[in-house]
Amino acid sequence: MKITAFRFVAALGTAALLPAIASPAFAYTGQNLAHEAKISIDQARSIALKAHPGKITDEELEREGGGSGLRYSFDIKHGRVTQEVGVDAATGRVLENKAEGANPD
Repeated sequence: MKITAFRFVAALGTAALLPAIASPAFAYTGQNLAHEAKISIDQARSIALKAHPGKITDEELEREGGGSGLRYSFDIKHGRVTQEVGVDAATGRVLENKAEGANPD
């Protein structure tokens, strides 16, 4: 009886944590445009972090001029600097890699 109760509590705890663990991988601004992108958010993250290593603090998929017109935009913090890196959602090409300005998006 004790083992069954323990398994139940463990399963319940795991189930409760899954949304918290999975959410960052699936929630980003502009997700409704993802069906138009040829590269995934995971691929774009990898490309952005190669262009500017650090910690991603914000990410979005947006329509913006340049490249294919659809881009992933990442704010990547490294030390005191926050860099904005834009990755074309069709080609994976880095379109922007510059320090975030005084008025961030």
